Parts: sequence; structure tokens; C-alpha cells
Amino acid sequence: MKVKLKETAKLKKGYSLYRLAHVMNLPEQTIYSWAKGRTQPSYLNLDKLCNVLECKIEDLLEAEPVQNKLF
Repeated sequence: MKVKLKETAKLKKGYSLYRLAHVMNLPEQTIYSWAKGRTQPSYLNLDKLCNVLECKIEDLLEAEPVQNKLF
């Protein structure tokens, strides 16, 4: 799953990733890592993100395309 963090933070609250990190009291590196897809937030942090941004989890997550498997 891809996290649409930057887009959702800007759309819902007008927050930059820097501002979001400070509001959530998390290291900036953590937020940037989630936004770039290097790491994924835990379920607890996804819940916190939804509370802070006043959004649904569906607003944050974007399904990645599934590749067709050859049998």
C-alpha cells in the first residue's frame, strides 16, 4: 500500500510534511520516510494520522496496481 501523506495533509489541513511531523510530535525523518514510501506507518500511527488530519484511512492509502501473474 502506498500512503498519500503529502497530498492528504495539504488537502485536509493545509499542512506541510514538516508541520505534520511537529503536530504529531514525531521526527521529521519518520514522516518523510512514510511519504516517500521507504517505510510504512504502523496501524496505531495510521489511526493518529486520521485523527490529526480529520480524514478516513481510505484517504491516506492508495492501492498499488497488482501485476498479472503468468501461470
